[in-house]
Amino acid sequence: MAPPPTTQANRRTLYCRRHHQHPHRQCRSVLMVMSTRLLEKTIGYRFRRKKWLELALTHPSYRHENSDQLEDNQRLEYLGDAVLGLLAAHALYQRNPNATEGELSKLRSGITRDETLANIAETIDLGRHLRFGKGEAQNGGPSRKSNLADALEALLGAAWKDGGQRAAQKVFDNLFPAVINKTSNTSSDLNPKGTLQEYTQQHSLPQPTYESIATEGPDHSPQHTIHVHVFDQIFSATAGSKREAEQRAAEQALCSIQNESPR
Repeated sequence: MAPPPTTQANRRTLYCRRHHQHPHRQCRSVLMVMSTRLLEKTIGYRFRRKKWLELALTHPSYRHENSDQLEDNQRLEYLGDAVLGLLAAHALYQRNPNATEGELSKLRSGITRDETLANIAETIDLGRHLRFGKGEAQNGGPSRKSNLADALEALLGAAWKDGGQRAAQKVFDNLFPAVINKTSNTSSDLNPKGTLQEYTQQHSLPQPTYESIATEGPDHSPQHTIHVHVFDQIFSATAGSKREAEQRAAEQALCSIQNESPR
């Protein structure tokens, strides 16, 4: 009968036995070193001071069950939350030059929410690198989305502590490009007027011009009709505010672009 395949866990155990280390004490540190090296390769950043990475991977339940562990990742999570907000805000600001403050805030909230962070953490298998207490580990801790989201923020905080903004930026650039691209691609849905202007600039076409045609209805609830002139065509829309009417008119123009080439 062929021997069972050697898994990564088996290799770690064999390594410990080969070096005559106690599986629950000395071996524990060896396993942590092996785990952190693999994670560093995945995130594209090598920590100069491993204590920050190890702390980011330490769940509060582990500290509660190990008297020699004085800290956990909660403070790094707090720092990482702020770091993530900064890096995400800058990335979106650069990629969406026509988005308003409110639109950028909405895009950023989609990046920084727990569900998004947990999904990213799952793609790098972050849960298996975390240290949990026995109770939490046995009750789904490594796969719990809140734990994964918190740990990912702690990881960014740890990178900042280890190497400043440049280090955190490197981790962010390695882990978040897909979600940044996806979020930026939806910005046209939030700001069709800006997207239309971008399109005309990229194709060296005359800029769209907006004309207020009529305002009807009671003072407390007026309806504004706007025309946008673009591609030698006129697109019209009506809404409760001039800004919203302009956005709707621009959206109609963008729909026309998708169906036929501009003149």
